[in-house]
Amino acid sequence: MSDFQPGGGGQEPTWSGQPPPAYPSPGRYPDPGPYAGPPPHPGAPYVGGQYPGQYPGAGPSGPRASFGSRLGAWIIDGVILFVISLVLDLLLRNAGSLLSVLIDAGYIVYFFGSPRGQSPGYMATGIRVISMDGTGAIGYGRAFLRWLVSIPSAWVIFLGYFWMLWDREKQTWFDKASNSVVVPVSAYPLN
Repeated sequence: MSDFQPGGGGQEPTWSGQPPPAYPSPGRYPDPGPYAGPPPHPGAPYVGGQYPGQYPGAGPSGPRASFGSRLGAWIIDGVILFVISLVLDLLLRNAGSLLSVLIDAGYIVYFFGSPRGQSPGYMATGIRVISMDGTGAIGYGRAFLRWLVSIPSAWVIFLGYFWMLWDREKQTWFDKASNSVVVPVSAYPLN
């Protein structure tokens, strides 16, 4: 027996297979609820007495765009922006790079901040960006913030982009920063 005695009871608690709570309270342990198995992946966060995605109702709060449809949209938009950038670099030489960054920002802000919430790539794949609360477009200010956060999201092997693969709401870092989600148009039709 160890020196650990919660609440002066004299015995160590037994968990019978349940994961330990994130922060045990002095004198007692919170009930972690029904146990649904091991963590979904090594290092998964144990928040609020559960591992995300293991309990009924732990999925997204509504239909979300798949990684495949978002990847397809990013490829289409990337090709469009690459062609524009290439033409500008050929025509303007040194000033083309700065102008390309401004056009990239304008492209993202204009299309995602518009009432449709769709760039040409998002239109082609049938998805759109809406506010997390489901009220519609995110507006130009939040679209600009979304573009800004997309830059560091790509710095660490695109971790900010891949974040949606294990996030409960399927959000990337820039979705979280702009309080937005990407949804299928079939579930959230345009007005």
